[in-house]
Amino acid sequence: MPGPARTGRADNIASAVSAGVATTRSLISLLARSPEPNELLSALHEHALEVTGAVCSILFQHNPRNGLLHATSGSGLDSLRIEAWTPDGAEASLIDSTFDGQSAVLVADADRLAPDLSARLEAPAALLVPLVGESERIGLLALGFRTPPPLTVADVESAGDAFIAALELIRLRQRDQLQRDVIALLDAFSNRLTTAGLVSSLGVLCEGANRLFAADRTSAWIHERHKRNLVLQAASDPRHVAGSVRVDADDELAPAALAMRRERAEIVTLGDGGATAMLTIPLRGSRRALGTIVVEGARIEGGGELDVLDRADELGRQLSTAIENMQLLDDVICSRRELENTFDSIVHLVAVIDRGDHVAYVNQAFATRVGRSRDTLIGRPIAETVGPELAAWLSRPQLAPPQGADGERAGTREFVDPVLNGPFLVTATELLDHDRRPTGRVIVARDLLMQTKLEGEREEHRRRLTQTEKLAALGQFIAGIAHELNNPLQGVLGHLELLRATGAFPKQLRREVQTIYREADRAAKIVRNLLVFTGSRRMTRRSVSLNGVLQKVLALRASTHRAASIEVVRHYDEQLPRVLSDPLLLHQVFLNMVINAEHAMSATGHGGRLEVTTAVAPAGDRIVVDVRDTGTGIAEDTLTRIFEPFYTTKDVGKGTGLGLAIAYGIVQEHGGHISAANHPDGGAIFTVELPTTARAAGR
Repeated sequence: MPGPARTGRADNIASAVSAGVATTRSLISLLARSPEPNELLSALHEHALEVTGAVCSILFQHNPRNGLLHATSGSGLDSLRIEAWTPDGAEASLIDSTFDGQSAVLVADADRLAPDLSARLEAPAALLVPLVGESERIGLLALGFRTPPPLTVADVESAGDAFIAALELIRLRQRDQLQRDVIALLDAFSNRLTTAGLVSSLGVLCEGANRLFAADRTSAWIHERHKRNLVLQAASDPRHVAGSVRVDADDELAPAALAMRRERAEIVTLGDGGATAMLTIPLRGSRRALGTIVVEGARIEGGGELDVLDRADELGRQLSTAIENMQLLDDVICSRRELENTFDSIVHLVAVIDRGDHVAYVNQAFATRVGRSRDTLIGRPIAETVGPELAAWLSRPQLAPPQGADGERAGTREFVDPVLNGPFLVTATELLDHDRRPTGRVIVARDLLMQTKLEGEREEHRRRLTQTEKLAALGQFIAGIAHELNNPLQGVLGHLELLRATGAFPKQLRREVQTIYREADRAAKIVRNLLVFTGSRRMTRRSVSLNGVLQKVLALRASTHRAASIEVVRHYDEQLPRVLSDPLLLHQVFLNMVINAEHAMSATGHGGRLEVTTAVAPAGDRIVVDVRDTGTGIAEDTLTRIFEPFYTTKDVGKGTGLGLAIAYGIVQEHGGHISAANHPDGGAIFTVELPTTARAAGR
C-alpha cells in the first residue's frame, strides 16, 4: 500500500495531466469553432500568456517572398507596430539561430541583445518560440517578461504548436476563400469571353478585381509583341481607357511595363498611412509575357500583405492561363483560316483522304468541280466523288514501286474522269505523320484542258512574236530597197509629166506614154506603201473619233456596196472614247479591211452583209472594232499567214500581199492589236483593238 508522499505526487501528476488534457481539448475546440482569424489568434495569445506567465506577446509571420517578419497580431501591448521587422547584426543572428535550432530561446537581457524586439515588446526579457512546419518558416512568437520565468518545455511547445496549427488552419481557410473568390471572378470573365470577346471580358474582370482588393481602380494592359508595347485594353473606370493608351514595353517608369518582367505580384507603392497600395500583377504564359493587371488604391490591412499577394498571384496565374488559351485558340483559328485560304487559292483540284479512302479535306476548286459543298464531301468515300477508273487506281495499296528522297511513295497518271468532267493529270502522294508513318494520301488533279488552253495562248504569243520579228527584219530590208527605188521612180515620173505637158512626142506614141506613166505611178504607190509598212513615214497623232473614220470609209465605198448588193449594218457605241492616232493611216487600215470583205462576198455571187461594230473593252482601256462579212471565210492554212508581207490569196496582178501587212504594221505602231478569224455563223471577222486617248497618253 503506497505511502502518503507517493500518493500526493501521483495526485499532482494526475491533476497536471487532467489540466493538460482539458487545455488541449479547449484548444481543439477553439480551432474547430472559431470562425474569425482575429478571434482565434486573440484567444491563442491569451493562452500563451497564461501558460508561460508572460506579460505581452507578438506574432510575427514570415514572408517567404523577401524573408521579412511581419507583426500581424499581439496581446498586452499599448500599440502594435505593423511595419516589417528587419533585425540586423546580433539580433539577426539570434533569430537565425532560433529557427535553426527549432526550439524556444529565452533572452534574459533582451534589451541589450535584441533592443528592437525589446522595444516592440516593451519588456526587458523575451522568449522566442520558432514556428516551423515541414522545414519551412511560418513565423515567430515573441513573449515579453518583466523577469525571466521558470518554464518547462511542455508549456512552451504547447503554445507554439497551437499557433502553428492556427496559422495553418487560417492559411487553408484563406486559400479556400481565395479560390472561391478567384473562381467566381474568372467564371464571370470566361462567360463574358465566349460571347463578347477579350476587351469586354477584361472590363468585367477589372470591376471584379476592384471588389476583390477593395481598390479605387483596376486596369488591364495587354502586350503586343510585334510592336513591343503595352496597350490599355480595359479598366474599371471607362474614362481611363478613352482613346488609345500605349506604353513602351521597356519603359522603366511605367508600372505596367516594369511589372510584366516580374515573376510574381508586387506591392509597388503604399499610400498615406499604409492603408492603400498599388498592386501589380504580371500576366505570364508558358511561352511569353501576356501583359499586366494594375490595381490602384488597394486597401491592405496591417499584416495583410501576404494574403493580398496570394490573392494577386492566384488571379494572375488563372487569368494568364485563360488569356493564353484564348490567344492560342485565335492562333489556331487564324492558321487554319490561312491554310484553307491557301488551299482554296490553288486552281488545281486538291483532296486529302485517310487510310480508309474517305475524304478528310477538299479545296474549293474540288468541291466546285463535283458540284457539292465541302461539308457533304467530308467523310464520304473517295469513290463517290470521282470516276471508277480513278477510284480503282487510288485504292491500290502502293501507287508507285520506287520511293522518293524522303521515303514517301507517289504516283502520277492521266485520266479522263466522267465525274470530274474532263482530262486530268492526277498525282497521289502519301501523307505522313511526325513519325513518318502513312496516315493517308494527298491527291492533286491538274486540269489538262486548262493546261492546253495555256499552251495555246503561249503558242499564240510565240506566233505573234515570230511574226513581229519577221516583219521587223523584212521591214529593214524593204526600207532600203524602197528608198533606192523611190528616187529613180520620181525622176521617171517627172520627165514623163514634162513630156506630157510639152507634147514633145508623136501622137501615135501618146497612148504608150500614158501607159508608161500609169505603171510608173503604180510602182511609186507601191514604194510609198512599203515605206508605211516599214514605219519610215512619221505619224501625225491627234485625238480622233473612230466612228467618224469608219463613217468616211463606208461613205467612200457606198456606191460599190450598192452595185454588189452588199448590206451595211452599223453598231456604233455613241459614248466611244477618242483615240490618239493618225487618221489617214487608220483610214487606210479600215479601207483595206472593207475592200477585202467586198472581194470575199463578191466571190459568192449573191452579195452579202457587212457588219461594223465599235465598243469599249470591259477593262475600259481599249476600243474594239469588229468588221464582219458573210463571204467565203478564210482557209485554215491562210489564217496563220494572212498578215505576212507579199502573201495573198488573190489572182496574179490583183493583189500585192501588202494590204493586211501594212494594216498590221499601222495598228502595231498605234500600240494596238489586229486579228482575223472565221465567224461561227459563216464569213470572216477582223478585230482591231486600240488604246483610248487616256491610256495612250500615259504610255
